[in-house]
Amino acid sequence: MPAIFQSNLVRAAMILLLGIVFLDGMSVIIKTLLPRYEVLELSAYRNIVGMIPALVLMWWTGEFKLDPKHLWIRQWKFAFSRGLMVTIAQICWYASLGTTAFALVAALGYTMSLFVVLMSIPLLGERVGIWRSIAVLMGFGGAMMIVQPTAESFNLWALLPLCAAAFYALSIVTVRMIDRDVSNSLLYLYSAVAAVVSNLVVVLFTTGFSGIESGMDALLITVMGLLGGCGVICMLISVRMAEPSALAPFNYFGLISAFTMGWIVFGEAPLDRLFPGVLLIVGGGALVLWRENGAKSG
Repeated sequence: MPAIFQSNLVRAAMILLLGIVFLDGMSVIIKTLLPRYEVLELSAYRNIVGMIPALVLMWWTGEFKLDPKHLWIRQWKFAFSRGLMVTIAQICWYASLGTTAFALVAALGYTMSLFVVLMSIPLLGERVGIWRSIAVLMGFGGAMMIVQPTAESFNLWALLPLCAAAFYALSIVTVRMIDRDVSNSLLYLYSAVAAVVSNLVVVLFTTGFSGIESGMDALLITVMGLLGGCGVICMLISVRMAEPSALAPFNYFGLISAFTMGWIVFGEAPLDRLFPGVLLIVGGGALVLWRENGAKSG
């Protein structure tokens, strides 16, 4: 195996990118379903089905045991609180998908990288050097060049993906505050259970469940939940393998998958807007890799 693929950062980045593709696919399905279902309803369906990947992973690794001591997390309150963070982020994200162009929502969502870096400083005590900071700013600049935002673009609805990005970033950074011996699947299961419970309470006291209209919608909802669950697990694994601030620039690569999916499914034509912004996005990730490998070889 080439030496570069033996780096923890590279492996973590590859898992992260896989998770991003899963989550972008989930977002496409959500945008397709939103004309027929409420935001809160879809969020609840996503979290219920999203528990399946965690349960399968626990069964695969032999962790699925009914003995309470195998399911206990010392910081259980903190683990459950991550579910509330994710619920708030989901509601903001899904609502924005129903009101704003897919490409714009995706680009604004990737401001999560900036939030991750900023939150890593007070919460994790990370020292974010000049090169990581430059890499994140390069990625953010590239994202804005692709979106080409105007004054009309930034209305109140445009704040929803920013709010979602902030809460998703908080849930990602706080993963590293959980004991290292807690498995990724168990940690995700705690968050998923908290998200399901909070979702169900909110839905039952507000919009209620309208019911699934067709077999095709049931299939789409199932795939949506599975993609979301797998995507979050990939995110969890990646941020426990490498520092969140080091991974932050790689989040911007998701813009490529988001624009491609938006182009295929919704007829958006992003190619004329990808350059030169995409070069800054790729350059930001390459800069982190170069500095990381240089530091290890030195």
